[in-house]
Amino acid sequence: MQILIGFLVALAMGLTGIGGGSFTVPALVLLVGLPASMAVGTAFVYAGAMRLLAAPFYLAGKHFHSRYLWLLLRGAVPGLLFGTLLLRMLSSDAKSPIVVILLGLLLAGSSSVTFAPRAQYRGFAQKNSKWLPWLALPIGIEAGFSSAGAGALGTVLLLNYSEMTPPQVVGTDLLFGLVLAVIGSAFHWEFGSISGAVLIRLLEGGIPGVVLGCILARRVPARKLKLAIATIAIFAGLQLVWMGSRRLLGEHSTASAASLPHHPGTAKTR
Repeated sequence: MQILIGFLVALAMGLTGIGGGSFTVPALVLLVGLPASMAVGTAFVYAGAMRLLAAPFYLAGKHFHSRYLWLLLRGAVPGLLFGTLLLRMLSSDAKSPIVVILLGLLLAGSSSVTFAPRAQYRGFAQKNSKWLPWLALPIGIEAGFSSAGAGALGTVLLLNYSEMTPPQVVGTDLLFGLVLAVIGSAFHWEFGSISGAVLIRLLEGGIPGVVLGCILARRVPARKLKLAIATIAIFAGLQLVWMGSRRLLGEHSTASAASLPHHPGTAKTR
């Protein structure tokens, strides 16, 4: 199962740049059963490795925008540091349902932006490039908190608010996500919130998956695939919200039952 997850997520990343945290974190929480904070850390390292393999394919074709990449990193890197610290504060209990719910809300909300064509403005980045660091700041926060966002939100921002072609968007976003993944991985490695055994299995499936995705990227319409990925990501996010809510209600019921006064039975006398 873990090798299959690694292959499918890496295939999507090679094709569109989306999927590093958006798919890996829900899959590791829902299917593998990892705690939320450990799933985020493992997904960070995995996404960084996959983007490192995919980047040369896009660099060779010069499918990236260096200026936009720099502007995005100026805002996203400080946000990444803040988001990572926020995750640590909220997940002192590694299985905190609040963390799971927030992961789901962030994932579903960021992915749904793809379906708002009236909100698109292709000339925005060219005319208002000074705003890109500020727009990247919340992307960095989300990436640090959930390991999602660098792919989903970064691609949405560049695809709908810049003049770049889809291949340039994917290449720029892959490099953007690669830098964030490297920095985020260092923090999570220091915190010890990474499952080495799961990571190895993800990489076993991910290496052939990302190579195949990059090869097919020139033949598959990236825009249609992004819409399909966004739909799946929304359902994955809602599933996380449902799972976290159930766990939160279960903990609340357990705490309420424990707080009730205990009345031992009266001993019978002969």
